[in-house]
Amino acid sequence: MSLFQTAGEQQFLTFRLAAETFAIEVAKVREIMDLTTITKVPQTPGFMRGVINLRGSVVPVIDLRQKFGMGESEHTVNTCIIVVEARFGAETVILGAVADMVLEVFDLEQDQIEPAPRIGSNLDTDFIKGMGKHNESFIMILDIDRVMSAGDLELARQLENKAA
Repeated sequence: MSLFQTAGEQQFLTFRLAAETFAIEVAKVREIMDLTTITKVPQTPGFMRGVINLRGSVVPVIDLRQKFGMGESEHTVNTCIIVVEARFGAETVILGAVADMVLEVFDLEQDQIEPAPRIGSNLDTDFIKGMGKHNESFIMILDIDRVMSAGDLELARQLENKAA
């Protein structure tokens, strides 16, 4: 817990995908970088953009807009890669996630976070940790550990190994 946080407060990084605002816990973010050259790896799903070289390490990059069925990310001056740590069992996987724009870091109290909505039994919303309210807008708080399925994370690991 940082010096600026209280027991019931968490810090979140907000970012845009299309017209929607999403957030992830700051503790999961390693860095934010400008969009760089992404090396495409053949025979991977469309949302798996490829890999980047991050100071000598191979990092798989996903397009969150495609993963969420929102179309492919458009490259603008604001497009960036959010490098995150996702937990997969006992293992930590480093991933890059393409976002349209990073907005801000802010604090939310636990009582300002509503449970994730349940939208029928056929839709999996386990990757949504909850809904926060900030500046009169709702923000979907992602559970980055659940955004990727076990198969997706295994594919990311294979990409790292192939490119290394």
